Amino acid sequence: MSTREYRRKRNLEKSGEPAGASGRFGDAPVFVIQKHDASTLHYDFRLEVDGVLKSWAVPKGPSTDPREKRLAIQTEDHPLGYADFEGVIPKDQYGGGTVLIWDRGSYRNITEKEQGLCPPMRALEDGHLLVWLEGEKLAGGYALQRIDADKGHWLLIKMDDEQADARRNPVSTEPNSVATGRGLDEITRDTESGT
Repeated sequence: MSTREYRRKRNLEKSGEPAGASGRFGDAPVFVIQKHDASTLHYDFRLEVDGVLKSWAVPKGPSTDPREKRLAIQTEDHPLGYADFEGVIPKDQYGGGTVLIWDRGSYRNITEKEQGLCPPMRALEDGHLLVWLEGEKLAGGYALQRIDADKGHWLLIKMDDEQADARRNPVSTEPNSVATGRGLDEITRDTESGT
């Protein structure tokens, strides 16, 4: 896979975003969810698939309630190094705003087809991917279901498993970074002060 579109949209020298690098935490593929205060506050859900981070903007953030279907708008592939990115993208750059690592960890593909386990890229091409997240805030099964290929619209849905919890709302109750413990305002302030 290519990150050509990612690079085309950005001036990486000015934005401070990574051009590549690893982003791996172990043998399993990684996922990261970044809280991004750009033109609108949203959450970027990213899964490592075939050497890149497949990415979706989730306006309301992920839910732990299986009854809630969250819109996920597919965006360009990002390099693996983006899994470690936390900071401020200058306002005059694409995606300008503050980014924090809201959750991260590893995941397993659990998409079964008639012939057995379906590779993640194939499942995405087919429009339906099931994953098991092992994050610091989120765990358990999640489904990505394409609903409009032309617009890149998908649904991100928590599967009804032992990790489901309709009473829990981590987007509201756990707003800070799992990497640094900072909130968006602290990251912005620290970046502006050079600390």
